Amino acid sequence: MTWLLILILVPLAGSLVLAFLKGNDRAAVLAALGFSILEFVLVIPFWLSYDAAGPRLQMTSSFDWIPSFGVHIAFGTDGIALIMIAVIALLVPIVVGGLGTMDKLPPGRSAGGFLSLILLQEALTIGVFAATDVFLFYVLFEIMLIPMYFLIGGYGGANRQYAAVKFFLYSFLGGLIMLASAIGAYSLAADKLGKGTFDWATLVTVVRDAPLSTQIWLFLGFFLAFAIKAPLVPFHTWLPDAAGEAPIGVAVLLVGVLDKVGTFGFLRYCLPMFPEASKTLAPLVLVLSVIGVLYGSILAAGQRDMKRFIAYVSIAHFGFISLGIFAFNEQAMVGSATYMLNHSLATGMLIVVIGLVIARGGSSRISDYGGMAKVTPLLAGLFLLAGLSTLSLPGTNSFVSEFLVLIGSFVDQPVYTILATVGMVLAAAYVLWLYQRVFQGPVRGDALVGVGGGPGTAIAPELGAKKAIRDLNGREIAILAPLVVLILVLGFYPKPVLDTVTPTVQQTLSAVQGGK
Repeated sequence: MTWLLILILVPLAGSLVLAFLKGNDRAAVLAALGFSILEFVLVIPFWLSYDAAGPRLQMTSSFDWIPSFGVHIAFGTDGIALIMIAVIALLVPIVVGGLGTMDKLPPGRSAGGFLSLILLQEALTIGVFAATDVFLFYVLFEIMLIPMYFLIGGYGGANRQYAAVKFFLYSFLGGLIMLASAIGAYSLAADKLGKGTFDWATLVTVVRDAPLSTQIWLFLGFFLAFAIKAPLVPFHTWLPDAAGEAPIGVAVLLVGVLDKVGTFGFLRYCLPMFPEASKTLAPLVLVLSVIGVLYGSILAAGQRDMKRFIAYVSIAHFGFISLGIFAFNEQAMVGSATYMLNHSLATGMLIVVIGLVIARGGSSRISDYGGMAKVTPLLAGLFLLAGLSTLSLPGTNSFVSEFLVLIGSFVDQPVYTILATVGMVLAAAYVLWLYQRVFQGPVRGDALVGVGGGPGTAIAPELGAKKAIRDLNGREIAILAPLVVLILVLGFYPKPVLDTVTPTVQQTLSAVQGGK
């Protein structure tokens, strides 16, 4: 029993317990909070026991599953998987703690059912990052769609069913195409070794020697699945609908963690297994990346809905991440790997703050707000901090990642890098524009209208009555505090994260360049 297996089993056990607490919302919330905090506490020794200078895969475990086909239940972690496991362990307690303040359940829905799905999602997502058997990775890649489908479809907005089905079908189709490529890799191993296997480390040594044409076809199967999940343009259209209709807490996990499975897949599977195909098709991926940066930035600036705004901002950021990965430069790739973590923190905080704004105003439309800084100054300040981290202001966590991506990519891909830099300028425009519309100027709009000049009081016309619009309370400050601390600390001292991911990046580049 390794730390890694414990980290998978704890939220899974919590999910089972919560399934029996559907009639008691308070007990369900307390139980979910207990399991999620325990998970986060366990991540600390898990991180400390990881040796960045050691082998790529650590804390490994393997059990026979389907021996006749060489399939195992096998887990292990590298530096990149480690930071993603850590970030989901951080975000889940925030999601649980925000239930009832940034998220309100639909009538007739229990907290036990909702939180059971949240913990199940956590367990499956950790399993995806930790899987070292390609068939197991595929199975978990598909199964983790199920709780997210029910979270969006059962607890989301007015168009939740459409958004949930679209999310599921896109990702499920990508997974089936990836399965075809995984079977192709299995066949190559059978031809070369006399026995097929889905072991990741073995397939890396076998498939990398395949003819270029074979590599390209197999690469495309994996790449398409990961490009949909990331998502890269033009495979992105499911994300604005899913993020726009999902509850706030679910959107935090969807945009903050699940999407990273795509960019993680590029680093874990596409590059080491298909090095020649990766280099051959890199110009195509770089074009899609730059298009994603510019397209996402422009559409973010034109959004009228705050939740869809977040989706397009993320599409732009994933363009930066894939640019750094396929530039095949160590600095750029380290920047992309750390960007996965820092995007989760910055965007996760921004989604939470937007959820707190929506909880006060009852609307996600930007035009329904104005002047909120006058009645909620602390909320306004934290919104601005999250926004500045999103646009990678120096001193915030995202700056180091974006800087490394750009400085590293410029060495070998100057044209793509210069075009992507335009996205940085657009980011400053759309983030500050959103802040100005929501928090500056007179208190105005359909959801918030100043009444009698009294601070902290507004009217919600759809309710036909006055209600207090209050600043952050102690509970809301508590769920935001860890994100604030990490955004500021990693902005000035990113060394622990850089030291963790750099050896894994170096091993990935060595595999691409023909090393062992």
